Amino acid sequence: MTVRVAERSTMTIAARFDPRANGLNAVRLLLASGVIIWHAFPLTGQDIPDGPLRQLLAFIWVDGFFAASGFLIVSSWMRRPNWWAFLSARLLRILPAFYTCLIVTAFAIAPLAIWLSNSVFPPGFWADGVGYVLKNSSLRIFQYDIAGTPLGVPDEGVWNGSIWTLWWEFLCYLGVLLLGVTGLLKRTWVLPVVFALCVIGVLSTSYGPIDNFYVYAAARFGIMFIAGGLIFRFRDRIRASWILVALAMVVVVASAWLPDYRVVAALPLAYAVITTGALLRQRIFWLRNDVSYGIYVYAFPIQQTLVLLGAAVWGIPAFILLSIVLTIPFAVASWVFVERPALRLRKRAQGVAA
Repeated sequence: MTVRVAERSTMTIAARFDPRANGLNAVRLLLASGVIIWHAFPLTGQDIPDGPLRQLLAFIWVDGFFAASGFLIVSSWMRRPNWWAFLSARLLRILPAFYTCLIVTAFAIAPLAIWLSNSVFPPGFWADGVGYVLKNSSLRIFQYDIAGTPLGVPDEGVWNGSIWTLWWEFLCYLGVLLLGVTGLLKRTWVLPVVFALCVIGVLSTSYGPIDNFYVYAAARFGIMFIAGGLIFRFRDRIRASWILVALAMVVVVASAWLPDYRVVAALPLAYAVITTGALLRQRIFWLRNDVSYGIYVYAFPIQQTLVLLGAAVWGIPAFILLSIVLTIPFAVASWVFVERPALRLRKRAQGVAA
């Protein structure tokens, strides 16, 4: 009996997930690439009709990101429950690259796209570029265009339609901080209760009477983030296996026929994302350089630029490939020159807080 218990304990996510040697960065890179694939359709005017395929293709990538974040962020607090170390780490991870992206978009990508497409710079373009940076500096996106540009594309007046989710992710961070400093995060019943509240929120907005974007978004992102947190909280009881990953993805795909697949799929998707990261034990998947964030924040303006230059006529596959190829240098530069130096500052801040 003791041997069997020991064998079961070595098959859990807790036993299989090595914080320093796992494939979660590789999974997040795949998720970031999936966002590019999805955006290729509406940005080129070839949107997918409503239905199961559209629901999966439109949402599964960002939802997977939130699940992975929930797992890692809850882990971060439980590993080191210090409010300053936690908050400074989150700010240094998300803000420097975000601010850099705003500046690069306003004063490099957007002007270059307008110039290369032989378009005319609208009056007040450069001043509005400053406004674009300042108005969005709180992570809450208040301005998507720069002097009305981009124009002549299917999604006019939007230079970056991806970064609006970062505000909601940061709110999830603050939620973990609140639960942590109050001591509630230590109690095993808290995350299940929060998850249940998120389920109610999804049901009330997608199936019920509430028609409010903020309630919908809070429930949508919250249910995925908390699903990842639950996987961490009960990681020593959850078995990690490829068979269960495959079964989880079957549930995710089948749930796409529901009005909102997250009611059923939140936990299976979170399990699939995190367990895949834990089970990718080959060294090739241990990505030390995490460029997924850079790909996520830069892909949209790069794709808008390609549409302005007429690349949409080459077809979806070529457009996706070119989008990925051109986004990677921006993502690598973001990691090397912004994110990795900020990570070093984060370690220093944690050292001060120790």
